[in-house]
Amino acid sequence: MKIHPITILRTTGLLDGISLLLLLAVAMPLKYVWGHDEAVTIMGSVHGGIFVLYGLSILYAALKVRWSLLWPLAAFAAAFVPLGNFVLDWQLKKAQSKYAVGSINVTLLVYSIVFFSFFDLFAQLPVMSTFATSVGASAFVAGFVIGLYSLSNTIGNILSGFLTDKLGPFRMLMVGLLLSSGALLLYHIVDSPALLIAVRIIHGFVAGLIVPAAFTFSANTTAGNEQGKKVAITGTFVGLAAIVGPAFSGITASKTSVPFVFACVAALGLLLTALSALFLNHLKAAPNKQSDGALTRQARPFINAGIAKAYAGAFFLMFSQGVIAYLLPLHVQSLGYDSRLSGTLMSVFGIVAVLVFVLPTNRIFDRVSPAITMAVGVGLMGVSQLLIGPSSSSLALYGVMALYGIGFGFLFPSINTMLIRSTPSGRRGRAYGYFYAFFSLGVVAGSSTLGWLSLGIQQGFLLTGFILLAVAVVSAVGKRSEQALGS
Repeated sequence: MKIHPITILRTTGLLDGISLLLLLAVAMPLKYVWGHDEAVTIMGSVHGGIFVLYGLSILYAALKVRWSLLWPLAAFAAAFVPLGNFVLDWQLKKAQSKYAVGSINVTLLVYSIVFFSFFDLFAQLPVMSTFATSVGASAFVAGFVIGLYSLSNTIGNILSGFLTDKLGPFRMLMVGLLLSSGALLLYHIVDSPALLIAVRIIHGFVAGLIVPAAFTFSANTTAGNEQGKKVAITGTFVGLAAIVGPAFSGITASKTSVPFVFACVAALGLLLTALSALFLNHLKAAPNKQSDGALTRQARPFINAGIAKAYAGAFFLMFSQGVIAYLLPLHVQSLGYDSRLSGTLMSVFGIVAVLVFVLPTNRIFDRVSPAITMAVGVGLMGVSQLLIGPSSSSLALYGVMALYGIGFGFLFPSINTMLIRSTPSGRRGRAYGYFYAFFSLGVVAGSSTLGWLSLGIQQGFLLTGFILLAVAVVSAVGKRSEQALGS
């Protein structure tokens, strides 16, 4: 008799809830009241291992059970709330009989691969600098190894693009997932700054192989009239990785170790590798007359108006992100608030963007020209940049960052849709390789340009806002060219 996936989810969820309570109610008092440090170390390791099993059971249920994506999202959220797993189990027990078990949802599997790639990235943010100093790195080297990952990741993106077109996205997905999982395990042997630098180069490079192949695979297996909506849903998983990744690594590393965090991420990567080998190998590309037919007949060059605007959108989206990452904490500090406000402001922006991706608003990306939605997205982000400087209260800052999140939510699917419609499937890998290279370059350019110009906080936000508004105007003016390209 086969065990229902929800039964597995409920079992691991209860174990996760019990281990969290034991960690909080038993192990932590033993450490902080009676001085038994080993209690948290042991119980934290147990809880971390159970959490990995729980995460895998969430993924398995999401792939097999025909239910709303809200269920797996609720399951993830419950893991971070004391008693949350028990409340969830009560709801799952009532709902289990209502949902049928089907074959593996391959679309969700591709989304999961995208989530893994960005989860890998965002899980590094809270722990990498402290891990670098723990192995003897200076402050300069600690900062250097963080940037080194992005540099080698860019090279991996570009190479993945070329190889995806030559070998096919499935093979590159398999290579990227397998090598990335292996690279994550290398952190266990790092004991010096030199070895950390070598591992960071390897990790960044092989991780860069996944994203162009994953987005190419998704685009090539989606009908042309559904690509905008699917890209928006893909953006949801990127946003979830941005929300869950730092929280998971920060909490888990504080209870166990940084290499253990990366081992958990590697376990997810190896699971996805196995599932991909079983279920993605024979998936056929969907017909896409809008891009393949028109572009092939007209023998368009690799760079055309649509691709150029998609690349510009990717660059300025992340240019804006770099400015936010650089100036927002300084602005918050100058207003007399502590650093926690900066983190919550970034979370608000991410949550609002995810809502734009997942709510029925995502239908707009298949019904309205991507040049229009791109102009709206960049324009809203530009307006929010202009408003951040004058905002002096926490309420005003939350409102401005929510506006920024709406703009981000419009821009990300728009530039992806534009890229898909502007390239035939045989060139899509290379197109996505350069696309995500522009992402990485934008982050570096955003923070470094303002530092080089030595602008104040207010002037930096103003300059960025005007740049983004100018990009919005150019996108709107070029609407007719984009429509002609897509016809």
